[in-house]
Amino acid sequence: MTTALIADDELHLARHLATSLQQLWPELEIVHVAEDGIDAAAAIARFMPDLAFLDIQMPGLSGLEVAQGIEGATRVIFITAHDEHALEAFEHAALDYLLKPLRLERLQRTLARVRTMSQAPPVPETTALASVLEQLMRTNKGEGERLHYVRAAKGGLVHNVPVGDVLFFQADDKYTVVRTAGDEYLIRAPIAELASRLDPAHFRQVHRATIVNLAHLVGTRRDEASRLFLRMRGHAVELPVSRAYVALFQAM
Repeated sequence: MTTALIADDELHLARHLATSLQQLWPELEIVHVAEDGIDAAAAIARFMPDLAFLDIQMPGLSGLEVAQGIEGATRVIFITAHDEHALEAFEHAALDYLLKPLRLERLQRTLARVRTMSQAPPVPETTALASVLEQLMRTNKGEGERLHYVRAAKGGLVHNVPVGDVLFFQADDKYTVVRTAGDEYLIRAPIAELASRLDPAHFRQVHRATIVNLAHLVGTRRDEASRLFLRMRGHAVELPVSRAYVALFQAM
């Protein structure tokens, strides 16, 4: 049986989508309806549904951020009220999306496409998803001025840390950890904001919670399940790469 998850903070829209799905695909089992991005990410990790209908604009985590963190074979269908530029990005990458307000005929076409592609590799394994997510994240957040230093706290003091010295940034509860070869600092800026302000020629987001400095990348490793891990200079612990970003390191 094919399983699906719906994530939309507008509960009436989520219910409408669930009803429409049951009408068009009676065999589809809806395992969870999430009202925010944090709940959606946790439920996807728990249930590993075949399909995830993700609203782009949600509290906690956006649908884009949830998609970045998916590790399994879940195929994502975005729900969006975005402008034409975002829709062009989706079309270019052949990603599935639904427009608000939901139209039954559009949903029917999307489900037909999903069924046809059910034997194909899931979307998160493609380079397209990673590039489109980064593009849309920049569009939503704005490029802003590039960061050269971050003001980060350690031991009651605030330090100016050059971003060139940073091995990686990693979200940790309410803070983001700034890791250099010799120290660890804390900042309040979320990963999404940092991703929009760091130079993409040197910094890459490799997970919903992690941005790495490519200048300090010394190697990669795959485990027996083909999951990819990065090894950073001066840091003993390997960093996992989400499926959405694995293709960025295929040449390594």
